[in-house]
Amino acid sequence: MQSENKLFDDLARVASGAAGALAGARAELEEVFRQRIERFLSEADMVPRDEFEAIKAVAVKARESQDALERRVEALEAEIAALKKPAKRRSPAEKTSQKSSN
Repeated sequence: MQSENKLFDDLARVASGAAGALAGARAELEEVFRQRIERFLSEADMVPRDEFEAIKAVAVKARESQDALERRVEALEAEIAALKKPAKRRSPAEKTSQKSSN
């Protein structure tokens, strides 16, 4: 009976030792993975979030300004087109009636 208890004790020690070794290996793998990710991100040409947001705000403002300028140009082009339209020609009867009224 005593040998059975000793066998179970030995098995329990081996199992706990294996679990400890696996936990240590897991922690080591996580650290290696974290280091590789950090190195990749530092070497990659990545933009920090705050810089991205600042550039995005500038781009939105530029787009709004461009839209406003496009509307102004369209309005000015419409004005120019209206000024370039030929004047309505008067009929000869209108010309004579205008001369007699003067």
